[in-house]
This record gives sequence, structure tokens and C-alpha cells, in this order.
Amino acid sequence: MTFTLHDVRSRTYKARDAWWTVFLVDPLAGRLVVTTANRTSITPNQITWGAFVLGLGSAWCFLQAEWSWLVAGAAIYHVSFVLDCMDGKIARLKGTGTILGGWLDYVFDRIRVLACTAALMWGQYRATGQEIYLLLGIAVVFLDMLRYVDALQIAKVRRQMRRTLRNTYEQSVSGGAAALPASLLCEDLDADPDEIRVRLTQTVDLQQEFRSRFSWYPGMREWLREHRIRTHLVSGIEFQMAVFIVGPLLGAVVPVTIGAAALLLLFEALIMYKLLLSSRDLNRALAAIRSPAEASSSRTAAG
Repeated sequence: MTFTLHDVRSRTYKARDAWWTVFLVDPLAGRLVVTTANRTSITPNQITWGAFVLGLGSAWCFLQAEWSWLVAGAAIYHVSFVLDCMDGKIARLKGTGTILGGWLDYVFDRIRVLACTAALMWGQYRATGQEIYLLLGIAVVFLDMLRYVDALQIAKVRRQMRRTLRNTYEQSVSGGAAALPASLLCEDLDADPDEIRVRLTQTVDLQQEFRSRFSWYPGMREWLREHRIRTHLVSGIEFQMAVFIVGPLLGAVVPVTIGAAALLLLFEALIMYKLLLSSRDLNRALAAIRSPAEASSSRTAAG
């Protein structure tokens, strides 16, 4: 079977992704996937190993500390990330993904970040004697860990919200046996991580309060969706790229890292705020679902 660029885009691109990936990675990775899938027998796991080795090569360049080596390290890091995106695309395109492959991809990502952080910050500390680089190294590793742990927990909370809505709806109908719309049962992994919409007999919008407070948000979100960009504009990917690509290229590791860290924390705080407002919307939605059932029960008891 011959794969086309359209196949790659339609079958492997996420509905929404980090803006760095959409603009600076997918255009190259997609074309490389077409060539790799059609002309070679390279497996996703082999690409994962290649991305990991390049990541270590990037770390070695960072350790040299000179600006020319920083530029080389930044370029290699970007290529490593492109390969890191390719392995998943080829796995989805050919249906060859494995549990081991997913585990390797995740573990190697974390090792690459740790190695590049240690090399970049230690190299700069050794060259300048400024202890701020050591502090930044600790901060980068901590924030990378925080973002991934936080993302897992937020996803868990949102799934719990879906289950709570589903269970409450089942209990509210006669006998609890009514069929639920498929959209309620579906876990769309490519859905906007900052939005939950669940259909019962009507749309339940768990971002209603947030939208009412920030009227400009829906328009901005729609523009981003049209371009496949997540509303979480500074996530772990953008943070990594700022630290390991933008900072070294500009010869401004300290200010870029601090700025990226501040933006990452700002967007994490924004997600927490939205989640707080979503919990209020959830409580109102649950009350609306329960009210008819409770009223019916009261009439039955009275009869």
C-alpha cells in the first residue's frame, strides 16, 4: 500500500496540538513519514531509539557551552523532536503501535529532558561560574515533571466528570436503563483538553461560567481550533523548545528559561481556574438532571 501526505494528515495528525508542533514540526514530519513509510521498513521503535540517541547528542553539544555548540545542540534537539513525532505517526498510519513503544517513547522523552537540562545548565555554570544556572536546572526538571503529572491528573478529573454526568443521568431515568448517546460514552483523546462537552438530551457545557467571564475567549478558541492549535498555548512542549532551542540560539538561556517558566506556570494556573469554574458548572448540571427525577419521585410518593 502506498501512503500519501493526505493519508498522513487525516490519519495521524491530532485534531488539536501544540502550536510549535503544528507550525514547526508537522510540516516536516508529515513529509518524512510519507517517505519513510513508503520506501523503508523502519519501525516506530527504531525511530524512537534514533530520537533518543539524537537527544543525547544534543546534550553533549550543550555541555560544550560555547555558542556555536549551543546552536548545534538546539538544531539536533529539534531534529530529535521531529523524529519523536514521526514514530507515533508511522505507528498510527500502519497500525503497528505497541505498548512497549508507548512506554519507550514516554521514558526516553523524560530522559532526554533530564540529560539536556543537566548538560545545558552545567555547561553554562562551568563556563560562567554563575550559580543561577544550577537553580534553573532544578527548576526546569521540576516544571517538566509538574506539567506531565498535572496533565495526567487533569485528564483523570475530566474523565471523572464525564462518569459522574453519565451515572447521574442513568439514575435519573426510569429504571436507569435508558440508552445513552454515544458522544457521552466516547473518550476522545484528541479533544480540546481545556473543554468538556457531554451530550445528554442537550449539550452540557462545563465551561459556561468561564465563557461568561471572558467573552473574548470563544472567538480566540475557534480561531485556534481552525488551525489545529490547543488553547493551552504554553505547555510542556513549548517550554522545552524555549529552554533547549530558543534560549541557546539567542545566547540568552537565563532570560528565556525564566520567561518560559513564568508563562508555563501562568497557563497551569489558568487551567486550574477553569477547572474550578467547571466544577461549579458540573454541580449546576447535576442539579438540573436530578430535579425532574426528584420531582417525579415526589409525585409518585404522594400518589
